[in-house]
Amino acid sequence: MTPTPPLRQQCPPGVCDCDRERLLENPGADLRILLLTRMEEQRLLERLENLKDLDDLRRMQQKLFEQLGIRLHIAPGLNEVRTMRGIEFGFDEQPGLCRKTRQAIPAAIRRGMERNPEIAWRLLDSHDLLGGL
Repeated sequence: MTPTPPLRQQCPPGVCDCDRERLLENPGADLRILLLTRMEEQRLLERLENLKDLDDLRRMQQKLFEQLGIRLHIAPGLNEVRTMRGIEFGFDEQPGLCRKTRQAIPAAIRRGMERNPEIAWRLLDSHDLLGGL
C-alpha cells in the first residue's frame, strides 16, 4: 500500500473561502493544491522571494501549474506602474487554494522584484511598456 502524502490542514471555519470541503467531496477533483502544506508553502514563498530573473519567474509559474494546478497571471496594472504595487497578480478560480496563499504568493514575488528590479523591468518590457526606451 502506497502511503498518501500529507495534505494541507483545514483552515479554521469562517477564516478562508477555499472550498476545501467541496474539493474533497468531488471524486474526480484535482487534489494537487492540497499537497501545498504550510511547510511547503514557506519553501515556495522563500523561493519566490529569491527569483533570479524573468525567466526564473516564468519557470516558477509553470511549476505552480504543473505541480499544484495553480494558474498565476502577472501583468502590469491598468494604471501607471510606479511601484511593484502597480503589477497585478491574478489566479484562476480554484477550489482548495487558500485565501492566505492567494495573498502570500504575490507578496513574495513583489519582494523578489524589489530585491531584483530587473525582473519588473523585463516584465514591463515584455508587455511593450518600455519598448521605446
